[in-house]
Parts: sequence; structure tokens; C-alpha cells
Amino acid sequence: MHILLVDDEKELVATLAERLSMRGIEADWATTGEEALAYAASRTYDLALLDIKMPRMGGLELKKKLHTLHPEMKFIFLTGHGSEEDFVTGASEAGADNYLIKPVNIQTLIAKISKALKEIPHSET
Repeated sequence: MHILLVDDEKELVATLAERLSMRGIEADWATTGEEALAYAASRTYDLALLDIKMPRMGGLELKKKLHTLHPEMKFIFLTGHGSEEDFVTGASEAGADNYLIKPVNIQTLIAKISKALKEIPHSET
């Protein structure tokens, strides 16, 4: 399992990547949408964890670009802004129904990742 963490809060994504790694989940992290797209251009990820509000390119815009590169990629969104109701309304309009509100509980994140990745269709060989 290989995931991409994207949030403009460097300490958050670095810490999450480290905590996921300790649990056997390989994670790369980026602090901008542009950096995330550069990673995704050279690697394949099973899932991306995206902050909704970031400078220059927010998570919903980044999701569209990542989805173009990797249509099978799953997404989980983070928000620390506004109310849960505001987030759910805006994100559902953009097709984003899997989200977490900051601060992130690592066990909840792992459960969301596991659930999202169980939905990945596997090819039979």
C-alpha cells in the first residue's frame, strides 16, 4: 500500500507519514498541489489524503488532476476550516464523501484508509 499525503502544514504531513510508516503503510508527503502532482507523475499511489484548503491549489482541484493521472486512486480529504456541515455540502458537490476533520486521529485515519482501499477492484491474474 502506497499513499500520498498533501497538506500545507509540513509538521502534520511529516508526522502522519512517520506514524503510518510505523504501521507498515508507505507514505510520501507534499506541502503543495504542484509538489504532489510531481510525485504522482513518477509513481503510482493507491490513495491520496488531501487537505481541502491550501494556497494556490486546494484539495478538490488537486483531486481532479490526480484522478486524471491515476483514475483508480482513492481519496480522503482533510479539513480544519468551517463546520462539518459546510464541508460536507461543498465536498459532496465535488464528489468527495470520504473526509476527516483535523486534528486527525491516527486510528480513525487507518480505518478510513483500509475501508477506501478495500473498494479498489483487483484484476484477476
